[in-house]
Parts: sequence; C-alpha cells; structure tokens
Amino acid sequence: MTETPPGERIAKVMARAGLCSRRDAEKWIAAGRVSVNGTVLTSPAINVQDSDDVRVDNEQLPVADRARLWRFFKPKGLVTTHKDEKGRTTVFEVLPPDLPRVISVGRLDLNSEGLLLLTNDGDLARELEHPSRGWVRRYRVRVYGRVEDRTLALLKKGVTVDGVRYGSIEATRDNDGPSKSNVWLTVGLTEGKNREIRKVMEHLDLQVTRLIRVSYGPFQLGNLEEGFLEEVPGHVMRQQLGDAAPKGLNKKRQRR
Repeated sequence: MTETPPGERIAKVMARAGLCSRRDAEKWIAAGRVSVNGTVLTSPAINVQDSDDVRVDNEQLPVADRARLWRFFKPKGLVTTHKDEKGRTTVFEVLPPDLPRVISVGRLDLNSEGLLLLTNDGDLARELEHPSRGWVRRYRVRVYGRVEDRTLALLKKGVTVDGVRYGSIEATRDNDGPSKSNVWLTVGLTEGKNREIRKVMEHLDLQVTRLIRVSYGPFQLGNLEEGFLEEVPGHVMRQQLGDAAPKGLNKKRQRR
C-alpha cells in the first residue's frame, strides 16, 4: 500500500496563503511560476511541508494566516462569485480592502440577502458546508399569494418539483401583510439546493418577494447591519466545531 506523502498539496498551500484560488495556483504552476526548494514545478501533484522553500515568481510564499471566519450581511443585488461573466458586482468587490482573500461558505443568489459566512480557509469552508453537520439554514421569506397552513405543513415530508426531490422544509407563518396577500414566513432547511426556497414556493403558487437568511447553523445574522461584516471569534468557532475546529485559531501558521 502506497503511503501518502507528508505535507499538503502545493495548490492548497498557495490558496491558504491568500495568493489565489487552487485552480489559479494550478495554472501558475503550469506556467512555470512556482518553485519548491529551487526546482521549478511542472505539475501540482506535489505535497509540501512548512520546511520547504516555496516561491512564486521568485518571491517567497507569504506567511499563511490562521483560519478565520466572518459574518457578512449580503445586500440584495450582489452575486456570490469571484468573477461574474455578466459583469455584475460581486460580494467580494464590496468587502474592505484590508480583508485577506476569502471564499464564501455556500451561496446566496442575486436577489437574496442576509447572512453569508466568509472564510480564508478552504478546509473550514468545506467543514461548515458538509451535510453530516445537519445544520439548519433559517430564512425570513415574504411571499405574495394565498398561504395555507396545511400546505406549509406538508413541506415537512419533502416535495418534488420538476423532477428534483427536496428534503424536509420547516415553514411557518409569521404574520399577514397589509393586503393579507403579502405574508412573512420563517423557513428552515438543511439541504440548501440551488434556489430551493424560490422553486418550492413557486410550486405552491407563492411568489417570493423578499428572502433574508437569518442563520446558518449556530451562526446568526443578529443585529449586523446590511453591507457590514464582523469576525467570528476563535473561541466561538471552537465551541461550535469541537474537534473539527481548525488548529491554531489564535495564532498565525508559520512557514520556515
């Protein structure tokens, strides 16, 4: 049985250092821009350790920051992607300039708003997204149409829309709007498939006119103002993630 080489994949290390994404790191390696211990790489299929001398464009790899997590109140009208083919403004273009390179934990679509978790660590993002956690994402949803409580109750058993099966959804009425047609709902789900709430509500002849994510598992939007972000303290991450919490939350990872 072949043993796994010690260390971490070079593209992962470069991404964690905040230089680029893993995909871009692989492109840089293919272009001959990356060397390890004086040898220019031709393939990303290599593991490196802290003791290795990793250089990009002949400059030593920056010190990788500790794993960090932020709560961000995403405004409506921003796309959750680093590059948008339609030229629309992205979440990452409105973040403070002194923020390190971050990725999102899951996504919110263009017309959705509310809590978006951001992290500088890909492993942490995958841990927070992993289905095994069973974390509930909760939303406040304003819908236009006739809302039947018994219909909402049926969503707990799951529903199939256009051949796609959606798991259990908790949906309860908060209050009626002025016209008795605009109704606020609280919706909780664990799967979070693409545009899941909008598609399911449309299936019920309800039009979503506003959608705000208020929590992602134990992390709450709280009183965070629109367009603002706030870092989640390391001790909170340890409390919520337990043994899965990244090591070294309170100190920077060092490269020799």
